[in-house]
Amino acid sequence: MSNTAVTAPSPVPDFPQTLGHPRPLWMLFMTEFWERFAFYSVSWALALYIVAHFYHGDPAGQAWASKIYGAYTALIYASSIFGGYVADKVIGYQRSILLGALVMGLGLFVVMLPSRELFLFGLAMVVVGNGLFKPNISSMVGQLYGPTDDRRDRGFTLFYMGINGGALLAPLLTGWLASYFTDTPMQENYRLVFGAAGVGMLLSLCWFWFGRRGLHGVGRPAPAAASRVRVAWVALGVAVAVPLVYLLLAFVGGSGLQWLLGLLFVGVAAMLIVEAMRHDRVQLQRVIAMLIIFAFNILFWMFYFQLGTSFNFLAANMVDREMFGGWMFPVGWFQSVSPLAIIVLAPLVTQVWSFLARRHLEPSIPRKFGLGLVFNGLGFTALMFALSRVVAGHGGLIPFWPLTLCYVLQTVGELCLSPIGLSMVTKLAPPRLVGVAMGGWFLSLAVGGNLSGLLAGRISGESGMTAASALSGFTFSFWLLAGAGVFLLLVSPLINRLMGGVR
Repeated sequence: MSNTAVTAPSPVPDFPQTLGHPRPLWMLFMTEFWERFAFYSVSWALALYIVAHFYHGDPAGQAWASKIYGAYTALIYASSIFGGYVADKVIGYQRSILLGALVMGLGLFVVMLPSRELFLFGLAMVVVGNGLFKPNISSMVGQLYGPTDDRRDRGFTLFYMGINGGALLAPLLTGWLASYFTDTPMQENYRLVFGAAGVGMLLSLCWFWFGRRGLHGVGRPAPAAASRVRVAWVALGVAVAVPLVYLLLAFVGGSGLQWLLGLLFVGVAAMLIVEAMRHDRVQLQRVIAMLIIFAFNILFWMFYFQLGTSFNFLAANMVDREMFGGWMFPVGWFQSVSPLAIIVLAPLVTQVWSFLARRHLEPSIPRKFGLGLVFNGLGFTALMFALSRVVAGHGGLIPFWPLTLCYVLQTVGELCLSPIGLSMVTKLAPPRLVGVAMGGWFLSLAVGGNLSGLLAGRISGESGMTAASALSGFTFSFWLLAGAGVFLLLVSPLINRLMGGVR
């Protein structure tokens, strides 16, 4: 197959407009909405299901559940690198999205099956399908606008709201299903969560299948690369990739996967440095600055992704969730706090940056990352206070508010850090290796995700999470995050100089 891009570099079609944006944006919005509904449904229930079903509720299963969650999260992000390449070089964006959605949907139904082997095989299908879907649906949003169209950023903002809309709905609906839908044991209800996620993924597939005609060829391969033989080759690659991912989940484990991800990250860093050295000193310094920020990004997500493991175990076993009239707040609903906070706080954070920018006081990229780390760390202080000062007076349980406040503070940290990450990469990367640098960004999230599972496994230990182990782990998390954030704020002038005027 040719090693050139297969997506036709045609002008942007004259799309019909809806609410001031190209009409296909809203089709992509809903396609992403239902895919994110499926993804976040699995994310909140995954570790809890493993403990409930494969360990019959024994807390000793929390460590393995955390490691599987971390490895799954890491592979989700790492697979995006290869999925983007397939769309760019082999079959185009539309076909990548359709194939990825189909594989993900099938995988979510396989996850429902009671066998541990089939469960992990289903997760492997979700990982591979997500790699074909996730990076390419986002890329297509940008292709709806011309290079000088000032609506592009607003279009991505609307699309981002679709992501958070799906993330908000998923725990609310499926958390209710898991808690109240039937009288069967809880692990049976978790299977309903995975089934609902599968239905959501099929809705995403159908939405894109019927709506793609409105794209007027955007995202289709060039005529010379439109052969269905290429699709068959990619499908064969999927058939090979799924068992490989299964082996990584089932036998390599979190520690082994960390070595593989680390080596891959070092390889990406070496490629970027070598390419930068072919340019000039300024480009080399920019790459060094970018790699330093990548390292701090790993640290942020290592602790942020506790929401799927240790925070879930805390909510299920150590939080007083009884509300008015004896009603129990579903565990899954805690996972809706972050997307709700993003929807509420994102406009406010944007206004703060604009206010500071007008006065030439807007923080630089390294300072924003430092603030993100600090706010992430501050979230753990609420849990530290509750576990050390409040738990003894509430029958061994902590109140509802500390975990909620933790999610809100971590979301403020995410808003300081995450939205500028991809933009930073495009500004600092060598022009010929922007795609490789994007791969480095996703790899930093993957490494952080895997480390989050290893950390949660240490917090749970061999016998499951206790108040003492949670307090120890969360105290460690606070000090490491706060220390790293303050350090980054202090050295940000140096990193700013390395960035060579990029802000």
